[in-house]
Amino acid sequence: MTVSTPVRDRAVDVARLAALVVVMFGHCALLLATIDGRGLHVANLIGALPAIAPVTWIVQVMPLFFLAGGAAGSYGYRTGTAWGAWLFTRAQRLCRPVFFYLAVWSVGLLAVQFTLGADSAARLGRESVALLWFLGVYLVTLAFVPALVRMAAARTVTIVVAGLLAAAALGDAARFAANTPTAGVTNFVVVWLIPVAIGVGYARRLTSARWAAVLGIVAFAAQLGLAAVGPYDVSLVVTGAERVSNVAPPTLLLALHCTWMSCAFVLAAPALQRWAQRPRVWRVVSTGNGGAMTLYLWHIPAIAVTAFALHPVGLDAYDVHAPGFWGLLALRAVVFAVVMAVFFTVLSPIEHHPLPWWDRPVHAGGVRATVTGALVCAAGVALVFAAKLGLTGSGWVALAVFAAAVVAARISAGPGDGRIERAHSDESGNSMQKVSRKS
Repeated sequence: MTVSTPVRDRAVDVARLAALVVVMFGHCALLLATIDGRGLHVANLIGALPAIAPVTWIVQVMPLFFLAGGAAGSYGYRTGTAWGAWLFTRAQRLCRPVFFYLAVWSVGLLAVQFTLGADSAARLGRESVALLWFLGVYLVTLAFVPALVRMAAARTVTIVVAGLLAAAALGDAARFAANTPTAGVTNFVVVWLIPVAIGVGYARRLTSARWAAVLGIVAFAAQLGLAAVGPYDVSLVVTGAERVSNVAPPTLLLALHCTWMSCAFVLAAPALQRWAQRPRVWRVVSTGNGGAMTLYLWHIPAIAVTAFALHPVGLDAYDVHAPGFWGLLALRAVVFAVVMAVFFTVLSPIEHHPLPWWDRPVHAGGVRATVTGALVCAAGVALVFAAKLGLTGSGWVALAVFAAAVVAARISAGPGDGRIERAHSDESGNSMQKVSRKS
């Protein structure tokens, strides 16, 4: 008899946690903040030192998050599952810690407004939800996983990736022709679908090392060429001083980056699997993945706590030209690690604590399931707008639309007799793969 046994894909877990660490400490270095008599001031390291922009080609690791999502979604999807119900079960866990995060920030910004003034609250409000663009886009790209699992060969994956690259180029063409980033807004989905598609191909064992090496080299060479001759900035992160932002919305340059970085993961996956078999390594990786959303959501507040704690003793790193700036930045990283460890210990249990109404079982099908999935996608779009606008003015309206959409999705999903099975996905959201065992 042959039975299927879920086995954790440890390579995906390693990639997800490694990307989180890079993002956290990258933001710790990039975010420059201080307080003076005029209030709160926020700046960006690359905006202040444009010469170091090429380093973003290494530290821009967001493609690995989307690849991990594609792989985990592929492992967790079963043919025949209602699309909208499946998508909502993914949204349940993803949004749970976000609700708490937004509630805390809403209260916190009110306190800042009363203590430091409306301008400081507005500046902090723009930073507080900036990273939520990821969750918004992530929810929308997850909606494509049930279609992507139909890919049956490496050739199909190649065609899908090539089509998405072509669509990204068309998005850029529209953006440049209209002379406004808004014209290229479709690239938020198109570009980030590339690592999702490669993640699905990896999970379904469609991508070989040779395939990844060839496609990765071609994509990297094309990115170098495009950076040399194209109208794009070199930086692959937001700097506040961009001429042509590569991330808001994403560009073809970032799409090529997504392609070769995803291919690099495919090449490294066997070695990562072996490394993660070590008990001590796996203990750290599994613990970190169990609180991945906590690490992502709360690392900016942890950086803020660190910076403001160092400010009263004159150790805040803000002026890049001040003597000892890099030493102060290193000190901030050490203190941040301690603060983030405390945040993680206190807040990560929230990720696994079901909310009374939100986490009720669902079993929607037919039209209701489709409506539920559409509402989840609408919530994702609203969250992207809220992240772009910040918690100021119209940003609050976008946040209200997000809240209304997720509530409507929950109502549309409706309670059922049993939960849609989260096949091959454990409670912490870590990826699982199915292997056969004969007995």
